[in-house]
Amino acid sequence: MPWLETSSVEQRESFIADERRGLHTFTELCARYGISRKTGYKWHDRFEADGRRGLCDRSHAPHHCPHRLAADVADLLCTARRRHPDWGPGKLLDWLTPRHPEIADAAWPAVSTAGDLLAREGLVKRRRRRRPHQHPGVVPPTTHAPNDLWTTDFKGQFPTRDGVWCFPLTISDQHTRYLLACRGLPNVKGRGARPVFERTFREFGLPRAIRTDNGSPFATSGIHGLSQLNVWWMRLGIQHQRIHPASPQENGAHERMHKTLKAGACRPPRAHAAAQQRAFNAFRVLYNDERPHAFLGGATPGSRYTPSPRPFPDHLPPLEYPGHFLVKRVTNAGTFRLQHKLLFIANALKQYHIGLEETGDGIWSIYFGTVLLAKVDEREMIIRD
Repeated sequence: MPWLETSSVEQRESFIADERRGLHTFTELCARYGISRKTGYKWHDRFEADGRRGLCDRSHAPHHCPHRLAADVADLLCTARRRHPDWGPGKLLDWLTPRHPEIADAAWPAVSTAGDLLAREGLVKRRRRRRPHQHPGVVPPTTHAPNDLWTTDFKGQFPTRDGVWCFPLTISDQHTRYLLACRGLPNVKGRGARPVFERTFREFGLPRAIRTDNGSPFATSGIHGLSQLNVWWMRLGIQHQRIHPASPQENGAHERMHKTLKAGACRPPRAHAAAQQRAFNAFRVLYNDERPHAFLGGATPGSRYTPSPRPFPDHLPPLEYPGHFLVKRVTNAGTFRLQHKLLFIANALKQYHIGLEETGDGIWSIYFGTVLLAKVDEREMIIRD
């Protein structure tokens, strides 16, 4: 007698009735009904415990789901996502948890569970997966404290709605990811960038080093990449680090911040330059003081950053060189004279003094302060970087 799914309750009742008559052994009875002894004992035990009701099918759903989100937690996550549509579930959880101490830690879901909720609510946009670029990899710069290294760059350019082009200049601290400055400029010329750096230096002090790409106004294609901006940094005692050409991954943290800036303050462009700058200012506050950062273990950059103990000087001391150095003043044409021969060094050094140290037979090392710029062989009179 096979077990019929279409009348399972009746079959189970018949099985129990036959069992009670005692006409067959339990093994024989299970064989007649085409079920295993385990299944037979299951229905026997259920009937003994709950009577006829115990022979009905039961739901396979778990009595308790530890991963089920409480309604208030789900509402908080969805509301936060609508407020910050470019934040992922992990960042939302890091942001919400300290703001709602009344919710027990165990009530907050895993990142994957929160992500599933956002997807079900239609709060996640499908993105085209990009094939990752393959490159040998670059060891990130090592820092031990805030202001060991600042990174800076222009975040592309875009027109505001009145048609005027905006070039955002950004400066951040590598160690804490603190966004020190974000200023919209009309171009990438050094005379516009220098006041931004001066304000930043006055507010936060001087870093040990600044890392940039090789573009204007940070560097040029000349000797040592000298530009008016990085010559000023050298005078302030700041080391200038340049990434390799066409290697933005060497400034990867700064480039990643630009992606967040683009989503948070540049799309859509504001009506005019003043409105766009207000958007940049609001983004800085959000990025530094509210938005949790994965690199910092969910902390905010503002909670980790401290200003530099090196203040911005009101006056720069004159350049001094050791007594055995040959000191030359660079002309307005960027040249200096050696052995009655006029040599071009860099326009950025005009009216500055450089020091020449003879390090070999007719070989001179050229210094700007303590920075070795190049070497020159007086027999060839050719400067080599």
